Amino acid sequence: MQFHLDGMTCGGCARTVTSAIQALDPDARVVTDPPTRRVEVQTSASEAQVVAALREAGYPPRAG
Repeated sequence: MQFHLDGMTCGGCARTVTSAIQALDPDARVVTDPPTRRVEVQTSASEAQVVAALREAGYPPRAG
């Protein structure tokens, strides 16, 4: 899964995003790129679960 997170602008944001996803699935592979505000996730969690976790952490994904 790939997401664009407008609010992810620094390394601290990236760590928060990674932690939110790994709270759902500790084995999730999360690759963040704050300069482009993109995150790639490989997880057993559903996309809906990941989106909900990102929203709860304060980083709602942008559609598209």
